[in-house]
Amino acid sequence: MNYKIALIRGDGIGPEVVGEAVKVLEAVGKKFGHSYELVDVLMGGCATDAVGKSYPDGTAEKCKACDAVLLGAVGGPKWGADKPAEQRPETALLAIRKDLGLYANLRPAALRPAMADACPLKKETALKGIDLMMVRELTGGIYFGKRDKYETADRGMEATDLMAYSEMEIERIGRRAFELARLRRGKVSSVDKANVLETSRLWRSVMHRLAQEYTDVQYEDVLVDNCAMQLVRDPGQFDVVVTENMFGDILSDEASMITGSIGLLPSASIGDSAPGLYEPIHGSAPDIAGQDKANPIATILSVAMMFRYSFQRPAEADAIEGAVDAVLAEGWRTPDIAEPGVTPIGTRQMGDLICQHI
Repeated sequence: MNYKIALIRGDGIGPEVVGEAVKVLEAVGKKFGHSYELVDVLMGGCATDAVGKSYPDGTAEKCKACDAVLLGAVGGPKWGADKPAEQRPETALLAIRKDLGLYANLRPAALRPAMADACPLKKETALKGIDLMMVRELTGGIYFGKRDKYETADRGMEATDLMAYSEMEIERIGRRAFELARLRRGKVSSVDKANVLETSRLWRSVMHRLAQEYTDVQYEDVLVDNCAMQLVRDPGQFDVVVTENMFGDILSDEASMITGSIGLLPSASIGDSAPGLYEPIHGSAPDIAGQDKANPIATILSVAMMFRYSFQRPAEADAIEGAVDAVLAEGWRTPDIAEPGVTPIGTRQMGDLICQHI
């Protein structure tokens, strides 16, 4: 097969980790007989520097012409909140998700066997195993709602952000969660704040209706504050966790930390037909950019997700994930995950070792 893949190398360590992911693509191609057309797409802070805005004209069209999109990382203090919106990398991220119709963000939080000692939770909790999938609604809710800021007569400035969800938006993300659960351990935990928010009450009613269709999947409602506690107390109880945009933004970061390092965790943003966007959950880490210190594993595992969810090639995904586990089991570590007394290796060597195992 020949796959056309858009590469958004981005800012900071983005180009370095994408470079290692490309090496892995080539290793997989050699093993399984695939070829690639790689299309570089400019987006993020580097785009602001080059053309004056973080989301250049034609970005979405270039990505839509591809089978999948691989994103390294965008952002950094250089393009912070003091910059106009069109120059901030975060604006580009929101725009590309919306333009590509990427309403479902999939974030696996799995404690890899060789990293059990890095889990910050109690040893007995880690030994139970952690393998959950956070499914976050990505194009609705308060991040995309109407905003206002105005002066009041007696309270000074006041600001509002509108959280809005439709039945359609809830149903499509809910179906994604149930379908994923069927491929995993068959359990969906729907997170809301239905005891307070009207949007959450609508969310819960739609999810209950879907649960009646997916009778083969175990279903439960979990209030968001309780979910935050349970992720620390007993994360092994969760399989697929589905929730709205802001709750998912917060909970997925919490889930990532219980696995030991965000440098190991990939993500996918997918829609119904457009190419999926695959990226590590870590940031651009400008403080270590260009120093061969970045951990490329999250980006490499994002490629595994690309093969699994966009290309429907589970054998290729398994080969990548197996290679990562083998390298970690041999004791190789980049600086972010190196235990005391362990000499870390660089970004390029980690990529090379994973390719060798593939």
